[in-house]
Amino acid sequence: MPDLLSHAFIAFTACTLLSLRYDWLTGEYVTVGMAGAFIPDMAKIKLLVDSATVEAALGVPFDWLGVHTLGGAFVAVLVGTVVVGRSDRRRAFGLLSLGAASHLFADALLLKASGQSYEVLWPLTRYHPPTPGLYLSTDVWLAGVTGAIAVAAWLFAGDR
Repeated sequence: MPDLLSHAFIAFTACTLLSLRYDWLTGEYVTVGMAGAFIPDMAKIKLLVDSATVEAALGVPFDWLGVHTLGGAFVAVLVGTVVVGRSDRRRAFGLLSLGAASHLFADALLLKASGQSYEVLWPLTRYHPPTPGLYLSTDVWLAGVTGAIAVAAWLFAGDR
């Protein structure tokens, strides 16, 4: 849970700081960016619906963990983009992409026993990049630090 909250705080901070540059980036659009940060964790649907069940239903190879990669997140961003009005699609695509990218980047910094991250760039490559191992996904302090930075960004941006 601290990990998911941290992803929301990171996306909020990035979008809030970008709102200083782009007047159209209002609170509603910041929320879209935060929603993008949740896209890679849609892979946790596997806890409710097994990948094998979906694979049998679709008749093609399927694994929920694909959503937690660059390619899977991109497809999810595309789906999210087409569900908004035509006039907002470009902005929604950019903000969903920003949120998803911030999530994937932050997860690439996780502490792993192997010292290698997951296939974050799939399908471009199956390479497991080395991770600096900065934190565990269960570290509560990370939510505190990212939350404090998010509050600072919100105060800095002021009431918009």
